[in-house]
Amino acid sequence: MTRFIRKAAAIVLAIAFMAAPALALDRAAIVAQACGGPGSMTEAAAALTAGVATASKDDAAWAATLSGAAIERTLKCGSPPVIAAPAGARDAATLAPATSADGTSPLLSLKNRPLFETARAAATLFSGVTQGERGAALSALERRAGSLPPELFEKAADAETDVGLKERILGVGQAALLNSPDVSKRISAIERISVSADRRSLTQVAGLKTDPAYATDQAFKAAVDAGVASIERRLQISNALNTLYNGLSFASILFMASAGLAIIFGLMGVINLAQGEFIMIGAYVTYAVQEVLRAAAPDLLDWYLIVAIPIVFLATAGVGVFLEATLVRRLYTRPLMTLLATWAVSLLIVNLVRVGVGTQNLQFVTPSWMSGGHLLMGDFIVTWNRLFAIVFAAATLVLTWVVLKRTPLGLNIRAVTQNRAMAGCLGIATRRVDMMAFGLGSGLAGLAGLALCPIYNVNPQMGSNFIVDSFMVVVLGGVGTLAGTVIASLGVGQINVLIEPLYGAVAAKVIVLLMIIAFLQWRPDGLFAVKGRRK
Repeated sequence: MTRFIRKAAAIVLAIAFMAAPALALDRAAIVAQACGGPGSMTEAAAALTAGVATASKDDAAWAATLSGAAIERTLKCGSPPVIAAPAGARDAATLAPATSADGTSPLLSLKNRPLFETARAAATLFSGVTQGERGAALSALERRAGSLPPELFEKAADAETDVGLKERILGVGQAALLNSPDVSKRISAIERISVSADRRSLTQVAGLKTDPAYATDQAFKAAVDAGVASIERRLQISNALNTLYNGLSFASILFMASAGLAIIFGLMGVINLAQGEFIMIGAYVTYAVQEVLRAAAPDLLDWYLIVAIPIVFLATAGVGVFLEATLVRRLYTRPLMTLLATWAVSLLIVNLVRVGVGTQNLQFVTPSWMSGGHLLMGDFIVTWNRLFAIVFAAATLVLTWVVLKRTPLGLNIRAVTQNRAMAGCLGIATRRVDMMAFGLGSGLAGLAGLALCPIYNVNPQMGSNFIVDSFMVVVLGGVGTLAGTVIASLGVGQINVLIEPLYGAVAAKVIVLLMIIAFLQWRPDGLFAVKGRRK
C-alpha cells in the first residue's frame, strides 16, 4: 500500500513538473555574493538551495561545484573569481579554463558552512552521476528536511531513475511538507506518512501536537490524532509479529534439539545427558565442512550449510551408534548408571574439543542468501538467518514424521516404545532398533547444531545451554511423542520470548520451569501420553 501511494505521488509530481521550464541560475550574481561578506554569502547559499529545484542539470552540477569550492576554500575571489583545482583553475561562473588562480578564499562562518553544505547536497541530489552520490546527498538533506522547500524533493523524485531512491526522496519530501505553510499540504503529508508504521514516522507526526495549528485548526488536529493512532496500531501489530517470529525461531531450535531426545528417552528410557554435546558436534562438523570448501571449492562456500546437512547427520548419528553399542547398551537396566555415564561422556567430549580445537567461538561465513532480511511492516523484519532455522526445522519435522510413520524402522520404533516385550516376541530385534533409534536421535541433534551456526555462538559449551530446555520440552510434550514435542517447543519458545524482555533470560527460564512443574502436577504424562506401556 505504501509503495502504491508513493508511486501515485510520483506520477502526480511528474505531471505537475512536466510543463515547468528549467530556470537558469544567475551564476555571476551568486559568485559575487559568495565572494562578499558573511551576509551576502548567506544569500548565495540560499539562492543555490532554492534555485536547484528549478534549474537545469548543468546548473545543478555547477551549484554543487561552487558550493564544494566554498567549503573546501578552493574558491579564489580575484578578478575574475576562479576555482582552483589540480587540473587547472576554472572560471567560477562558467567553469571554463582560467589562466590564473589569484585571489583570496572567503572564510565560511559557523552559520554559513552548514548552509553551503546543504546547498551542495541539494545540488548533488539532482546532478550526482551515481546512485551512491545521490543517496549520500539525500542522507545529508534528510536531517534538514524541515528547513528545505518541499518542491526540491518533489522535482528530485521526478528526475530520479532508481526506484528505491525515488521512494526515499518521496518519504523525505513528505516529512518536509509537514512544515509547509499550506495546512492542506500538511494534512496530506500526515496521511501519507501515517501509512508507513515506524517509530520515526510516529515521532514526526506526534511532534505536531506542539504545533500552533494543532490548537487552532480542527482539521489539522484531527489529522494528527488519526495519524498517531494509525501508526501506534500498526506498531503494535508489528511488535506482536516480531514476538511471534522470534518465538517461532527459538521454538524451531528447541524442537530440533528435543526431537532426538524424545525418541531416545521415549524408546529406551535413557536420560542422555550427552545430547547437548551432539548439538555441539553437529556445529563443529559444519565448521569443518566450511573450511574444506573454503580450501578445495571456494565457489561453493556460499552453500556450505546445504552441503553439510547429510555429512552432519551421518557424523553425529555415527557417534551416537558408537556410544550406544559400546556403553549405553550395557546399562539399560540401571537408569542411574546410564545418567552418570552419559554425563561423563558429555564432559569427555567437551574437554576433547577444548584440547583439540580450543575454547574460542568459531567464525562462520554468512551466506549471501542468508544475509539481511525483508521489512514487512513497522519494525517487523523477516531476517533470512532465522527464517532458515524455521524452514529447516519444518523440513526436519516432516522427514522425521515420514521415518516414524511410513518406514519399517519407524514402525519398529513405535512398537518397541509401546511394548518392548511384545515387540521382541513378534521377532523385532529390539537391540538393533535401540541402536538405530539412538543414531537417529543423535543425528537430529547434530542437525540442530547446524541450524544454530548462523545465529548462535559456537563453542564447546554451547550444548549445555540447550540440554535443560530440551528435557523440559520432552517431559511437557509427553515422552516419546513427536506431536507433543512440536507443541511443547512452540509453547516454551513463545513463553520465553514473551517473558525474557520483562524479567531477563535467567528469570524467564525459572518462570517457565515453574509453569511446567505446575502443569505436570495436573497432567503427569504431559500433553500427549504414549499409547501402551514400555516394558
